[in-house]
Amino acid sequence: MSRFGRTDLPDEQATDLRKAVKIEVFTICYTTVTILVVALVLGNSQAMKTAWVEDILSLTPQVAFLVALVFVRRKPTRNFPYGLHRAMSVGHLVAGVALFVVGATLAYEAISGFLSGDHPTIGTIVLFGSSVWLGWVMVAVMALIAIGPPFYGRYKLKLAKPLHNKLLYADADMATADWHTNAASIVGVLGIGVGLWWLDSAAALFISVGIVWDGVRNTRTAILGLIDKRATTYDEKAVHPLIAEAATMLRGLPWVADAAVRMRDLGQVFHVEAYVVPVDPRTPVSAYESAARAIAALDWKVQDTDVIPVSVLPPEADPGFGREAGRGSRAGASGAGPAAASERGSDASAGATSDRLKGER
Repeated sequence: MSRFGRTDLPDEQATDLRKAVKIEVFTICYTTVTILVVALVLGNSQAMKTAWVEDILSLTPQVAFLVALVFVRRKPTRNFPYGLHRAMSVGHLVAGVALFVVGATLAYEAISGFLSGDHPTIGTIVLFGSSVWLGWVMVAVMALIAIGPPFYGRYKLKLAKPLHNKLLYADADMATADWHTNAASIVGVLGIGVGLWWLDSAAALFISVGIVWDGVRNTRTAILGLIDKRATTYDEKAVHPLIAEAATMLRGLPWVADAAVRMRDLGQVFHVEAYVVPVDPRTPVSAYESAARAIAALDWKVQDTDVIPVSVLPPEADPGFGREAGRGSRAGASGAGPAAASERGSDASAGATSDRLKGER
């Protein structure tokens, strides 16, 4: 449980990973019970049926996360030299596509029902010897099951950050907004009760559009990761500050004239290609090996590191924040800015590593 490929997780991440597994198992059990309970009170409401299908779909990222963990823990081999970390991104893609396809289908059904003028009805049931309108039972069930997701969703959000897990983040983000689905289904049921039948179709459309949007976002994020977009933070809101840290640390070495980095996100860990322009082309191999170790020491997420000597930096390599305009100066970047606060506390580790390497020289 405490290993990702060839990386041994720090104690904090190992603990958080165990918590993530437990909360996903709990969520699957909770959602399964929810699916069974809602199935008993569906009635003819299109909104209720759409909310029920969304509950079923919500199992996809949770199951994908647990299955992907089995693969990402395996060490790299000659057949898979980078390990199997992409399994997490593949699971993310599968979840996104499933959400999009089913959501689009549900949206079509909601629109078709509205255009055809279907007037759904909700009957009564005998409850404790009394005849009760089924709609009240539906409302009570949806209100009750809406309590859980926002709480465990926020809990997952706290775990997604230190684990740098975008699939877990997507699952958490959907859970925290799950109350929208329950509220919409309640509006649809009450609409039928007061004779506004079209409210049911409108609520179903609202829920299905939310599913489609979740599908689009998850599919987009997964695809961008699989085609090696520049590494970003777990929430996709900023370029990952480790890029700037690595480039800044390298430029601080006495034998490096300039440096830039290409960093790819393998799903939960990074592969780093660092390009350096040496002051002296006769710089020994040991210096490059020490630099590679220093980059790997910056963060547990750095799985593979290559330091490559070049005479001119590749234009697609990232020199770090504040350095996009030019590479002529050896002055380091001013820091990762606000983005660093999202996943990194400071550049202290980079500075310490740089000082250590200067001592070696």
